[in-house]
Amino acid sequence: MNDNMSIALIDYGMGNLTSVRNSLKCIGFDVKVVDQKEALFDFETLILPGVGAFAKAMERLNYSGMADAIKEAAQKGKRIVGICLGMQLLLEESHEFGNHKGLGLIKGDVLPFEDKIDLRIPHMGWNETKSTKPEFEELNGDYYFVHSFYCNPKNEKNVLFKTTYGIEYCSGIVENNQIYGLQFHPEKSQKSGLELLKKILAHG
Repeated sequence: MNDNMSIALIDYGMGNLTSVRNSLKCIGFDVKVVDQKEALFDFETLILPGVGAFAKAMERLNYSGMADAIKEAAQKGKRIVGICLGMQLLLEESHEFGNHKGLGLIKGDVLPFEDKIDLRIPHMGWNETKSTKPEFEELNGDYYFVHSFYCNPKNEKNVLFKTTYGIEYCSGIVENNQIYGLQFHPEKSQKSGLELLKKILAHG
């Protein structure tokens, strides 16, 4: 167990908590599931999972006060890691069935694949992912995806990974080695996913 890392797994009713928690334990990190906003400030790293609709997720985060707590934690220099929908929530806005405000921790928006590609939606299964950052190139490879919308950060500097599914799009984001987002599911991506989580949690 890594005693120098305290990790909160945010429970707001829309994430696969068990698989993420088990994956972190597998690579030696202790993690606590947290559903109270006040408790988030006791941890060095906050992991925001997510499965489902963007608008519903933000509604729950706002209602619980978690949204403001996550933003405040980011301002205090806490590490934030968003997974799948959790990555999308880090951006300013989503165009998923309307326009919905996100956490705004990274500038950009979330767009639909629909009308841009002639492939099955959602994008589901294994796909090759390549890093734009030299320090992450060793982790280029196949990761497991399930999503119908993709992130479009305004600044190229925020792009950590790129993937091609009809179009080349951003499948991972980073801001100052502090805020990370992964569109794919590292907890379902076998050894590569575990190694990536380990590197992110030790990075910066």
